[in-house]
Amino acid sequence: MAAASGLAIAFSGTAATKAEPFHGNRTSKSTASPIAAGTSLLRSMVGRRGSVRSRPRCEALVDHEEKAAATVSALEQLKLSADRYMKERSSIAVIGLSVHTAPVEMREKLAIPEAQWPHAVGELCKLNHIEEAAVLSTCNRMEIYVVALSWHRGIREVTEWMSKTSGIPVSELREHIFMLRDSDATRHLFEVSAGLDSLVLGEGQILAQVKQVVRVGQVSGGLGKNIDRMFKDAITAGKRVRSETNIASGAVSVSSAAVELALMKLPKPHGESARMLVVGAGKMGKLVIKHLAAKGCKKVVVVNRSVERVEAIREELKDIEIIYRPFTEMHSSAAESDVVFTSTASDVPLFLKEDAEVLPPVSEDVGGVRLFVDISVPRNVGSCVSKLEHTRVYNVDDLKEVVEANKEDRLRKAMEAQVLIIQELNKFEAWRDSLETVPTIKKLRSYADRIRSLELEKCLQKVGEEALTKKMRKAIDDLSTGIVNKLLHGPLQHLRCDGSDCRTLDETLENMHALNRMFSLHMEKAVLEQKIKAKVEKIQT
Repeated sequence: MAAASGLAIAFSGTAATKAEPFHGNRTSKSTASPIAAGTSLLRSMVGRRGSVRSRPRCEALVDHEEKAAATVSALEQLKLSADRYMKERSSIAVIGLSVHTAPVEMREKLAIPEAQWPHAVGELCKLNHIEEAAVLSTCNRMEIYVVALSWHRGIREVTEWMSKTSGIPVSELREHIFMLRDSDATRHLFEVSAGLDSLVLGEGQILAQVKQVVRVGQVSGGLGKNIDRMFKDAITAGKRVRSETNIASGAVSVSSAAVELALMKLPKPHGESARMLVVGAGKMGKLVIKHLAAKGCKKVVVVNRSVERVEAIREELKDIEIIYRPFTEMHSSAAESDVVFTSTASDVPLFLKEDAEVLPPVSEDVGGVRLFVDISVPRNVGSCVSKLEHTRVYNVDDLKEVVEANKEDRLRKAMEAQVLIIQELNKFEAWRDSLETVPTIKKLRSYADRIRSLELEKCLQKVGEEALTKKMRKAIDDLSTGIVNKLLHGPLQHLRCDGSDCRTLDETLENMHALNRMFSLHMEKAVLEQKIKAKVEKIQT
């Protein structure tokens, strides 16, 4: 899996190729970030919600001047100490944990409901070294994608944010989270979207969840240019893998794996006749019902807050009898069931030990043991329930038993998909590389146009406005514009490349640096100043 390969950073201080050691929380004054300095000055004057603290009216002008001074101070400090930042390109990074790296007990503490994604992205983007951010939180993973002005400082800030929001100490997080940088981070997202990093290879629900990140980001306006493009390209990669390979043939979802697991645990002759209960009629619950019907189950009880969603499922699935029960009857329905599937968005357990121990015993025909199959994160069934003698509790981590069955076939399909992943990755990297020369192209053209305008004005003053007709003036203006365009054509062509090979890209970047030196464009510092101003303005508002 991508999390286990590529550019994964070990928190112990050991780093993979291309990465420097991670230094935890140590910060030296001599290397303090100019970005952090500027934004921290502003934070001292800005309230939690971004509003300026109430002051007497006579101090309003002083406040305004102090803010302006803080902005100038940050930029001046940048000019003096930003050399190391200008050598470091903004990094795309993913920091997270998944079913492959962390137990469900930890994932549920870090899980972020979809409704809170925009708020989380907003908080992440307020961190000193984070330009853009996105959150992908599902039952199997919680991953944060960012564009960081500084790799090490950005990683530290995001890790501390994760610790603060979850209540998990950083030292404990370090044992389970993974980090990937730039092309490794992008490739990981493409593999996630294609279902290659899923517990169940090729499962389709993750692609819909990646799409939802983009959809939520578009509504809230929270996705930046790089993250937005990366997620959209990941969706393209996911679609191509599913349409151009046979990875989806025979693929199962988390819901179908849960059904398979339950049937594996029930005595063979009585699996189909066991009394089934599904708590929650969302996407996961609907898929559970669908797969139960496919396995020959004829009747299922569904507990849900509203009857409308259950009726919609009943209309769609005609081969199984679906009986609705309100949430108030959840425990009484469980008392009449042999297998209980739970898949709700509740952030508190629905079944605790005291709830389960009062349930009547189940028939010996189904093994005398009631099964709870919990595919929710956070979990709907407390871990304490598993301590009861005639009860077994399974969660998403236990589904590995099902998916290990056809491991060789899964690996072969994954290798076929990697070819398409690499193609889409190269396209994204080429697009991102092309962005690096855009500021130079703009500034060089602006520089040339400024000279053209000044020289044209001198010429018109010498000739005299009255000596030229409107037509003649336009002809001279067109002539000067044409000369500039012809002169710039060659240099600008050498600043464009499709990124198809490393040599062409290297030459393009060499040309960019040469033009910056020849025309004193100072692009690196100008671009960084622009980023600092954007961070300062964001904090002020």
